[in-house]
Amino acid sequence: MNQAPGEVVDLIQQMIRNRCVNDGTIESGGEQRNVDLLDAFFASSGIETERYESAPGRANLVARIEGSDRGAPSVLLLGHTDVVPVNENRWRKDPFGGELIDGEIWGRGAIDMFNLTSSMAYAVRELARSGFKPKGDLIYAAVADEEAGGKFGADHLLQTQSHAVKADYVITESGGFPLPGADGTKLPVLVAEKGISWCKLRVTGTPGHGSMPFRTDNALAKAAEIVKRINDYRPQTRIHESWRGFIESMGLPDEMTKPLLTEEGYTEAISALPLGLSRMAYSCAHTTITPTVMHAGAKLNVIPDTVEIELDIRTLPGDGPDEVRAMIDEAVGELADQIEIVGVSSHEATSSPTYTPLWDAMSRAGKRFYDDSSLIPLLMVGATDARFFRKAGSVAYGFGLFSRKISMDDLAQMGHGDDERVDLESLAMITQMWDGLIRDFLG
Repeated sequence: MNQAPGEVVDLIQQMIRNRCVNDGTIESGGEQRNVDLLDAFFASSGIETERYESAPGRANLVARIEGSDRGAPSVLLLGHTDVVPVNENRWRKDPFGGELIDGEIWGRGAIDMFNLTSSMAYAVRELARSGFKPKGDLIYAAVADEEAGGKFGADHLLQTQSHAVKADYVITESGGFPLPGADGTKLPVLVAEKGISWCKLRVTGTPGHGSMPFRTDNALAKAAEIVKRINDYRPQTRIHESWRGFIESMGLPDEMTKPLLTEEGYTEAISALPLGLSRMAYSCAHTTITPTVMHAGAKLNVIPDTVEIELDIRTLPGDGPDEVRAMIDEAVGELADQIEIVGVSSHEATSSPTYTPLWDAMSRAGKRFYDDSSLIPLLMVGATDARFFRKAGSVAYGFGLFSRKISMDDLAQMGHGDDERVDLESLAMITQMWDGLIRDFLG
């Protein structure tokens, strides 16, 4: 397959155009639109689909090919149907146009993760049409709300419909971007991910008239200083085993490897890397605390007495609420007694083993496209729905496949960033890879 199937191209374009933007509110997302699209896509395949609505407009879709052997392992291909908001003025193309330009499909969701959600759907449908009979169950799920914590998607399904989606193995985003190693091409697989500790800081002051600021306790001014301190804060570097395994698997010379595995001087060493890679490398070795949203003020001429700062906190394994609070206190210094932490939503870091039959099958699948390739484990610095399934007992990996046309640095900057796009060669490779992998592992 040298070109992406036209139906996959059309499917990903329509998913982008459906504009299922999830801003974290229950009213957003509208994933029903992409579920309708995918349900119609499966209509002629003979596969029965089930729809599960967790809230108005927040739909999830599950399709299944029953296995012939109850003792054989089951596999879930897991995609999500929502995307994050976008600043349209910063894009070179319409972020919801789904345009095909010079061999690339442009739009929000192109790599996160409609390239996988669409190619998974196509592969499962074509396997069914071909009469493929897997030994273990093959399940496909397209879920809502991944971009805002999974409450209305994967978490909802596992809590209320676990029989529909529970599987021995789960494959979701992302991985599979080819990296040049000393002894061949390396294909990262996301085997672990950092924990989440999302929270709000409440900062209080005293209200007053905006025309008389002298000697006032302005909560907004205080919050601005707190935000600056948190943004500038650099916690202790810690080399996690997944980062160590990733770097050691690259087969780089010692003079390149040692600085990337040494805590002292680590931040200085990674500053020489390309921008996207340096960001990822930093997050792989630190718990990160990022101010992202601030709510303040009620009226232009009223000095605000309350400000809320939202923090996106991603924790390394071993860091829990106590460690996070200690870091915040250290970051803000003497202002620590001026803040209250509220609205905490947390998940522990999770991981899956690499010594499994599916790992071996993914390795064989990768070699069909990069014959000198080997898989390497990687820590996911963000969050995916894999964490819910790991907690439920599944082995979960983030895997896919990309061509060499878009670099890892490009991918790192496009995720939740500007000018997101995927090339047709990558789309063709991943579509063919799913077919070969499933036939190998479940055939």
